Amino acid sequence: MSEANQKGCPEWRVMLHGFVDGELDSVHAAQFEDHLATCAHCRAEMERVRAVREVIDQEGVKWQPPEALRSQVLSMLSFEETAAASSLPLPRRVPIWRRALDFIRQWSFVPSLAVLAASAFLFANVPSQTLLLQDQIMASHVRSMMADHLTDVLTSDQHTVKPWFNGKIDFSPPVSDLTKDGFPLVGGRVDYIGDRAVAALVYRRHGHVINLFIWPAASATQTTTVHDGYNMTQWSDGGLVFWAISDVAAGDLGEFESFFRAAARA
Repeated sequence: MSEANQKGCPEWRVMLHGFVDGELDSVHAAQFEDHLATCAHCRAEMERVRAVREVIDQEGVKWQPPEALRSQVLSMLSFEETAAASSLPLPRRVPIWRRALDFIRQWSFVPSLAVLAASAFLFANVPSQTLLLQDQIMASHVRSMMADHLTDVLTSDQHTVKPWFNGKIDFSPPVSDLTKDGFPLVGGRVDYIGDRAVAALVYRRHGHVINLFIWPAASATQTTTVHDGYNMTQWSDGGLVFWAISDVAAGDLGEFESFFRAAARA
């Protein structure tokens, strides 16, 4: 999206593509439509995304992508593979697929180059499943604070929160109050991420909200990252995957993970 729009509506940016694809539920679609009625930036961006997709959907698009773009994509992929092999943290940067979308917008004023730009977009590396999942987690975190729907059950009593999930989801999440460690439990709610219902536990740290999303999944490599200004950490334990997200410092979120895992095993 345009720089102005990213600065003006970061909380809506993650919902735009879902709205264009018809993937939002009725509640969030209605919220986004209300926002569109008052935001010229988001309306213009939505029309740009739709225009690009109309070009992409045309049959017989076989234009060769620019060599410079191809070289850049291959260079970035090579860098990521090298960094992963050496366990070096990747510097924060704009994902390749977003750069490709910016490229399309810059050249789409020339009809013949619009097709060329669309083919370049198809060639460029599309968002990985992990990035898409992180987008959904961040969107749920932001929505929970925007829509005044942080919790469905508001209590710091873990013995009340844990049984509250019975019958609402198909697994039993671990719940611990970490007040003595500086992370008081606020409550919990049911959320929807990755095409399934998940448990969301809510904690606070010096006034900042920590959302912990939990659902059944195969064990995965532990991940710590920064996504659009939010610190995120992911781990697996006991057949469940855990994603914690907050704007607290990365060190605080790391401490939260350690305290939660210790309490869950106690």
